[in-house]
Amino acid sequence: MIPTKEEWIKVLNEKHGEDVQKKLSAATVAICGLGGLGSNIAVSLTRAGIGKLILIDFDRVDISNLQRQQYRMDQIGEYKTSALSENLTLINPYTELCVHTVRVTEDNMEELLREADIVCEAFDKAEAKAMLTNYVLENMPDKYLVAGSGMAGFDSANLVKTRRVTKRFYLCGDGVSDVNDNIGLVSSRVMLCAAHEAHAIIRIIAGKYEI
Repeated sequence: MIPTKEEWIKVLNEKHGEDVQKKLSAATVAICGLGGLGSNIAVSLTRAGIGKLILIDFDRVDISNLQRQQYRMDQIGEYKTSALSENLTLINPYTELCVHTVRVTEDNMEELLREADIVCEAFDKAEAKAMLTNYVLENMPDKYLVAGSGMAGFDSANLVKTRRVTKRFYLCGDGVSDVNDNIGLVSSRVMLCAAHEAHAIIRIIAGKYEI
């Protein structure tokens, strides 16, 4: 039996505290890219009871994604936006999902991200990461940006960290191991970086900022 929204909020209030949970329930987070980072970030935020997630990706689920991304084998071929929405709704049907099955460009970024309190960069390619980061920092000074850099390979999990680069820009990862360097993407390390991004977002919403 699916719990009622009131029952679910009661549990979240007990876990997070009522004041913090009110902030989480009122927040809107845009996740740009629904691969290894984005799909795992979305799951963490959905479980935390974030009020609204804006999910943005143009790609379809491929068999190569299943090693580290939050999709199932029977979802191969589906758009990631549709497949992830299905999975998130099964986890928590009370988080509002806004889906955009498009490639993010400088031309559509303003419209896609307008409602977000926090923008989460979760792209694979360095060019897309740079484009989103530069645009948000230069044109959206009222928004927080949480991004990932360096999560590939078998290096120690302890090298993955969260840095507050500027007042509204947080960077998670080891800052070294690039996904484009032909270094294997290991599920546990990608998920670790995603957890850093999700936790940074939760802390920002809760008003607990990195020094």
